[in-house]
Amino acid sequence: MNLREKISKKKAGIGILGLGYVGLPLACEFAQAGFKVTGIDIDRERIKRIKMGRHYIEDVGRREVTQLMKRGFLKPTSDFKALKGLDVIIICVPTPLRKTKEPDISYVVSAAKEIAKYLKNNQLVILESTTYPGTTREVILPILKETKKKFYLAFSPERIDPGNKEYTLRNTPKIVSGITKECARLAKALYKEVVDEVIIVSSTEIAEMVKLLENTFRSVNIGLVNEMALMCHRLGIDVWEVIEAAKTKPFGFMPFYPGPGLGGHCLPVDPHYLSWKLKTLDFYARFIELAGEINSKMPEFLVERIEDALNKKRKSLKGSRVLILGVAYKKDVSDTRESPALDVIKILQKKGVKVSYHDPHVSKLRLDRKVLRSKESPPLEKQDCVVIVTDHTAFNYPEIVKKAKLIIDSRNATKGIKNRKIVKL
Repeated sequence: MNLREKISKKKAGIGILGLGYVGLPLACEFAQAGFKVTGIDIDRERIKRIKMGRHYIEDVGRREVTQLMKRGFLKPTSDFKALKGLDVIIICVPTPLRKTKEPDISYVVSAAKEIAKYLKNNQLVILESTTYPGTTREVILPILKETKKKFYLAFSPERIDPGNKEYTLRNTPKIVSGITKECARLAKALYKEVVDEVIIVSSTEIAEMVKLLENTFRSVNIGLVNEMALMCHRLGIDVWEVIEAAKTKPFGFMPFYPGPGLGGHCLPVDPHYLSWKLKTLDFYARFIELAGEINSKMPEFLVERIEDALNKKRKSLKGSRVLILGVAYKKDVSDTRESPALDVIKILQKKGVKVSYHDPHVSKLRLDRKVLRSKESPPLEKQDCVVIVTDHTAFNYPEIVKKAKLIIDSRNATKGIKNRKIVKL
């Protein structure tokens, strides 16, 4: 039975390398479709939590994972020897930035080397981790070629949006490409088992660039609207009302919204992959660099707004009690990676502010080797200022406005509520 037949009959053994926000949902999707899936992660504590039904990925139900493991469709492990008997291996490992803003693809390289140790003929290897154009062909292909085995290699950018109930893995179109046309066709056949629409593009470089364009588009437009917020502040204009009015135009405009900064595993990172790659070709990506500069300054601007608002109340920032509402990078998730709330808290602490936070999705937060814990039912009336950094659905905004002395709203969460205590970004 060839690989295409194994896939169509759900007899292909699938391995997922990396069981984070991308890997675990993907593993569960294939397992639910009837494939035997092995999830591999070097983090033994993460594997332990998954086996105990205590994982932290909101998009995947804990009972769902437990049931898939009980039925034998999902097996989490830290042992790379599990790669031996697999037909398909999908790489979903992190691709962070170094402090120098250069790509760190060490996890991808390590994954490829582990796969090479156990590679067998006619295996399909797919990279989903976001990276710069050329990684699949220039980095992974040579490592696998050294084995002298026959294999198929493809790239398919992940399009996971944590917390999004409308667009899931199933109904979000999947982009795929391969080193050869047959590689691309096999990747398409595989993803068609769990995704409604799969689109083949002509090269892995095109597929890699698609992901970077998607996130650079968002980053640049958020940078534009953040700068618009700065300008509107200087002009004494409500930027939120400007956006609401502008979006009534049925063509030529797409609304983006200002905020305390960019967060998550994609937007603050991915555009820099493209920028770095282009620098190696002596090309300066001005839009990307400028958007990154503006977005990175938003936490400082938010702190300035807090300070100004307190001054108007004849209250010094230093020594004030400030409660941060929401530390996740976006609403209704527990993910704090690159969250602007972290920078806001750090800046406030350096200025001598007594900072606490409340987040129904994040019970504790590690910040500069210290652990902060979410204040459950915090006494709003005892705070000098309450700052809405993440607009979780669970927050009762009318109640917050009623009890708090001063509210700084960086997300327009209090839209429709008129009160002099509210200060918008």
